[in-house]
Amino acid sequence: MPATPHLIPSVIQGAASAIQSHAEEVSALDQAIGDGDHVVNLQRGLEALSQQAESLAALDWPAALQKIGMTLMASVGGASGSLYGTLFIAMGKAMKDREMNLANLAEAFGRGVEAMKARGKADRGEKTMLDVLIPVADVLKSAAEHAIAPGQLAEEVSRAAEAGMESTRDMLATKGRASFLGERAIGHVDAGARSSQLMISAIAEVLAESAW
Repeated sequence: MPATPHLIPSVIQGAASAIQSHAEEVSALDQAIGDGDHVVNLQRGLEALSQQAESLAALDWPAALQKIGMTLMASVGGASGSLYGTLFIAMGKAMKDREMNLANLAEAFGRGVEAMKARGKADRGEKTMLDVLIPVADVLKSAAEHAIAPGQLAEEVSRAAEAGMESTRDMLATKGRASFLGERAIGHVDAGARSSQLMISAIAEVLAESAW
């Protein structure tokens, strides 16, 4: 049974709760090698989405995803706003005239991640959120080709996200403020990777519970 946009309020709430629960931790990571404002920016975007949650749920998936992207671009600001906005706008375009099922989600998410790579001129291995998002895209693509139960898929997505996040600890940063620290950034998990891992794991749990 295809998932409907009625899931959007629960998805937003799950992501927002995950960030709120780990705000101090992620802020400390960002203060160590970033600009220190990552959590505040993310929370501003999530609050903007929360205020629109019911209206988003009334849209079809392409329109809802593109509106999410535009809202994040306008409210988050900085690199994260641009990148997350790009992700959702590209996903919305990919979902045009398609129902929301695992195969279509996997393709749309993959296209969104490719758009993010192009926008940020970055790739896996550069100590960014892409070190989480690319492995997750790979898991979704693989899952779409096999019969995997929602609960198992959520676990695999969460494992891939966590492994990707943890992999940033020993990386040299080549993007953002952390890139100016050189080897001093080694030993610190990237804040953007940690926040994206938290949100993806929370969203995977919401989707698993919906049993779509």
